[in-house]
Amino acid sequence: MTSSQNKIEINTTPQVVTIAGSDSGGGAGIQADLKTFQARHVFGMSIVIALTAQNTIGVQDSLAIPSDFISAQFDSLAADFKIKACKTGMLADKAHVLTVVDNLKKVDFGPLIVDPVMIAKGGHPLLKEDAIDTIRTELLQIAHVVTPNLPEASVLLDKDITTDDDIKEAAQRLQEMGAKNVIIKGGHAQSSLSKDFVLLENKQAFWLESKRVDTVRTHGTGDTFSACIAAELAKGFSGEEAIVTAKKFIQGAISQSISVGHGHGPTNHWAELDEDITIVPVKP
Repeated sequence: MTSSQNKIEINTTPQVVTIAGSDSGGGAGIQADLKTFQARHVFGMSIVIALTAQNTIGVQDSLAIPSDFISAQFDSLAADFKIKACKTGMLADKAHVLTVVDNLKKVDFGPLIVDPVMIAKGGHPLLKEDAIDTIRTELLQIAHVVTPNLPEASVLLDKDITTDDDIKEAAQRLQEMGAKNVIIKGGHAQSSLSKDFVLLENKQAFWLESKRVDTVRTHGTGDTFSACIAAELAKGFSGEEAIVTAKKFIQGAISQSISVGHGHGPTNHWAELDEDITIVPVKP
């Protein structure tokens, strides 16, 4: 055996971390992120921001983790792993958002994908109102990608968003607030198509369109979508490639459904990519 064969490879497998809340029901939050990482062939790890007592019917209770313990988790991962991308989910409140921002500025965890989680499917708030401005002024400043749905974009911009032109303008404003790449997800719209608007750092813009699936099994869609983007970026794909793959992944996870729970059931993280996605370029 040669010396090169004896050499141990260290930290060459793509590694990704989710910085979010735990969903005891397994459909959203850290659990959905880790399932997505595994499905996309990257090694996933987690920094727990909050715990929830949660199932497909709703969130019954939540508990934020002390900030010093969150920092300890950051230190532990930074000391050993070579993290190529990271994403945020539930961040609880202003103090916890600031703790995450401060730690992300100290470590190199690769591009940051911000999923601005605010409200659970059942209506339980997952972000206190005092944290919204901190996300605008602090977290978006370091975001490589931000992935709000229509209600979240409306809250971040303090403006109703209804038309396609509203969505385009909202994406531009979020980019002006610091996020390099913006995806405004259209899953909450009422059209026959699910349309997501993408504005890239280079100002290229396009719609990602797919057939709307009539189902209640959509718990954790935002977490899964953003986690897939993080996984693809960690593997070295471009932002556009990562976003398109994430759209195919979440479309498959919704359309190839599983039956779990009595309420808003989880998506299917072992589904195949759904290739029936249309990219519609937008002229500058």
